[in-house]
Amino acid sequence: MKNKRRFLSLMYMAVTIFNATQVIAAGMPRSVDQVLEKYRDKVESRLTPHFHYAGAEWPPRELQLLAIKETRRMELWARSDNGWHYIRDYQIKGMSGGFGPKLKEGDRQVPEGIYQISRLNPNSSFHLSLKVDYPNTYDREMARQDGRSGLGGDIFIHGNRVSSGCLAIGDNAIEELFVFTALLGKEQVRLLISPVDFRIYSTESLLSNRPGWVGALYREISDEMRKFPRQ
Repeated sequence: MKNKRRFLSLMYMAVTIFNATQVIAAGMPRSVDQVLEKYRDKVESRLTPHFHYAGAEWPPRELQLLAIKETRRMELWARSDNGWHYIRDYQIKGMSGGFGPKLKEGDRQVPEGIYQISRLNPNSSFHLSLKVDYPNTYDREMARQDGRSGLGGDIFIHGNRVSSGCLAIGDNAIEELFVFTALLGKEQVRLLISPVDFRIYSTESLLSNRPGWVGALYREISDEMRKFPRQ
């Protein structure tokens, strides 16, 4: 009897371990902390040399992301006690639409403007993702003035290399940005999305057939971008 109970106990443990393995393999929900634990060391080993080369502290105090549609690049800037430092570029591997702000749901446009990260999604269909706070207060006010509704939403920076209205930057890149955002807090990460690099181009060149308020938006984007001059 004693041996039988022991046998049954061992069988129960084996079935429990097997079932737990199947749950993990099936991709059951994971937490932000679990993602952080899994990728933090790998991200630090990849990025610490970039920070040392830039003369920036690790970890930084704040992050600024500059996404430029024309070049399909996203710049990563970090603030330390001694100011802002350019760290590296990420390739935007997937992006739909063209120049111009997002105006309505289904237009496949990537928004343009100055945004915050509103949520970390550790269970994205595209590896990992960061939700952008589009439509923000400015987007909603311009829509009110235009008489527009149905602005859409669910705009993310995510992994993989395909996207419709979002910014797909690949799995390694989103691991880095996700870890940063989890470590610093989403309030310490800002995102600027611009049609072109306004540190080089004039805002006037893109205003043809645009709503009247777009000029003011582009001037605001331009002023913000110029706080981060590339050498």
